[in-house]
Amino acid sequence: MTSIGITLPPLKRGQLIARPNRFLAQVDVEGKELLAHVADPGRLKELLFPGAKVYVSAAANPNRKTAFDLKLVDGPEGLVSVDSGVPNRLAKLALESGFWPPFTGYDSVKAEPRYKHSRFDFLLQGKNKPDCYIEVKGCTLVEDGVALFPDAPTSRGTRQLRELTELVGQGARAAVIFIIQRQDAVLFRPHTKMDPDFSHALYEAQAAGVEVFAYRCVVTKTAILLDIPVEAEAKGNYIS
Repeated sequence: MTSIGITLPPLKRGQLIARPNRFLAQVDVEGKELLAHVADPGRLKELLFPGAKVYVSAAANPNRKTAFDLKLVDGPEGLVSVDSGVPNRLAKLALESGFWPPFTGYDSVKAEPRYKHSRFDFLLQGKNKPDCYIEVKGCTLVEDGVALFPDAPTSRGTRQLRELTELVGQGARAAVIFIIQRQDAVLFRPHTKMDPDFSHALYEAQAAGVEVFAYRCVVTKTAILLDIPVEAEAKGNYIS
């Protein structure tokens, strides 16, 4: 299998007027103002600013308050997916199909396993293999070719990393996978300036045996495909 991805619904091109809150965008499409749901609650300040070129699709529920969903943004180096549901959908396809070599050989892929205070994205189980807990994070911020996560502080993400570290200490396998929803990244790093706690937790998790992966995407107006892995540096510049 050479590629794997998801097909996008028909899109309309527009221009962002404003983002009144994290989940709402006002978009001008052919001179008409539309309300679109923003699935990504991140700040996205470098992408979602007045005048930004965006792509929306009609909502599955025509009676919803926001009749459209914001799907893509024209970034400086190409299209960027701003749908926070995409990373998990891509990961599920990759895990179930054996697309990612590090995660082959398991018998089952279960969604949303719980451990203590956290719910992770996937649990892989197989005969004579330790359980493998996986957390998937979507990444949209890229600066000078470096993908950075998070773009806003995430106490939940920090807690998940610490509990993945605990699981490894108990004999399980654990991994965090960053899905970069654009194609212009050549490296991944934690965003230390934005969230030093998350960055420290990621470094400590990797040092304890939690595996860290990053994969970028090819984003077009019709599909989003998983692309090549990029180097993931869990060690931030806060550590000498």
